[in-house]
Amino acid sequence: MKKVANKDFIVYLYGFSTVLASKLTNLVQILENQLEKDAQISIVFIHDGVIGTIQKSRKSQALKKLLNLPLNFYTMIPDLKARGIDTKKIQTKIIGIEYSELVDILAKTPKIVSWL
Repeated sequence: MKKVANKDFIVYLYGFSTVLASKLTNLVQILENQLEKDAQISIVFIHDGVIGTIQKSRKSQALKKLLNLPLNFYTMIPDLKARGIDTKKIQTKIIGIEYSELVDILAKTPKIVSWL
């Protein structure tokens, strides 16, 4: 099993395609505000949220800005596979995880926010 962060205080489950910049822009603004308050945050890309998480995909400015924030990033391997996306090409800042690892992350997190 891969190393999974255990000190996250907020986990965002993000299920919209990362190609949709408007939703990401709103999320980035919220995250920047929370980071100013020293929140520790993780993002888990699930469902269509995995679209755009591979290295050679086109990235919106909002996704680039998001990936430059000091957060932990995860993407669901089963969701990548379901969409025919090569799991070996995940961006270096993003860790591919299975459902069992997602359960571990969520079990250790007091606040979970769903953006689905």
